[in-house]
Amino acid sequence: MTASSTPLPFPILIGDIGGTNARFSILTDAYAEPKQFPNVRTADYETIDEAIQKGVFDKTSVQPRSAILAVAGPIKADEIPLTNCPWVVRPKTMIAGLGLVDVLIVNDFEAQALAIAALSDENRERIGNASGDMVASRVVLGPGTGLGVGGLVHTQSTWIPVPGEGGHVDLGPRSERDYQIFPHIETIEGRVSAEQILCGRGIVNLYRAICTADGIAPTMSDPADITSHALAGSDKVAVETVSLFSTYLGRVAGDMAMLFMARGGVYLSGGISQKILPALKKPEFRAAFEDKAPHSALLRTIPTYVVTHPLAALAGLSSYARMPANFGVSTDGRRWRA
Repeated sequence: MTASSTPLPFPILIGDIGGTNARFSILTDAYAEPKQFPNVRTADYETIDEAIQKGVFDKTSVQPRSAILAVAGPIKADEIPLTNCPWVVRPKTMIAGLGLVDVLIVNDFEAQALAIAALSDENRERIGNASGDMVASRVVLGPGTGLGVGGLVHTQSTWIPVPGEGGHVDLGPRSERDYQIFPHIETIEGRVSAEQILCGRGIVNLYRAICTADGIAPTMSDPADITSHALAGSDKVAVETVSLFSTYLGRVAGDMAMLFMARGGVYLSGGISQKILPALKKPEFRAAFEDKAPHSALLRTIPTYVVTHPLAALAGLSSYARMPANFGVSTDGRRWRA
């Protein structure tokens, strides 16, 4: 049995650490339903260790022996800084101070990828007519604080999550309207990456670019306001912003589908995808997704979904914790033991 498939000892603390909220559950054994805990606000605790102790351990008689934590940030050493939160994850300190004997840290979109290996129909909403539950490679995209992308490759009866930085691929203009708007998109060192448009601040970036292209003074600066007005049809620029957002998300989703040959489907995760679901169900998203000549016929057969599971990352990590041998999760340099 390889190191990656060696089970962690139960009970296992499962954690999904975001920029604003951290979500935790405890899995007592391979057959139990996870015990959920209220969301922990990262700003309320100085360290992640304090948050785990006070937000979880002090509220249950079940004391975990190991932990699997999904974090947004590069995992390169014994100290793991988080991208959108001041916490630093120190597995050796967790082992010394929290009574754990085994700690595994994975990328946040690996957890999202693990979740889409077996997502039931009640936890996903299909977009478009392509259907089917082919046991084949899949992709998850999550427009949120940034744009996360994760692959889930299926080979030799094993699901292998593939983290990466797919949200930073180039996104360029194609239509006449695009060419009017793109000169006004805020760039990073001269380039427009997908994340410059396909995330919360990207919605604002796109909205302002449309206003500038049309000579209109912007009146909104909160992505939630823009999406709310778009869905209500109460602001013309907001409506176009979300329509183009759906188009561009469809283009990038189609690119990722081809990159991973994701015949098993492309999944959109995160709060933005759920909020703008009515817009994603309009023709623009699927039209852009399928517009991939010479492979449009292939793309028409690939299903697309919005993940509606409220705790998808925790569910994905729990699946791995129960049956690690079913997943090719690399643990090199990411697993610490007492």
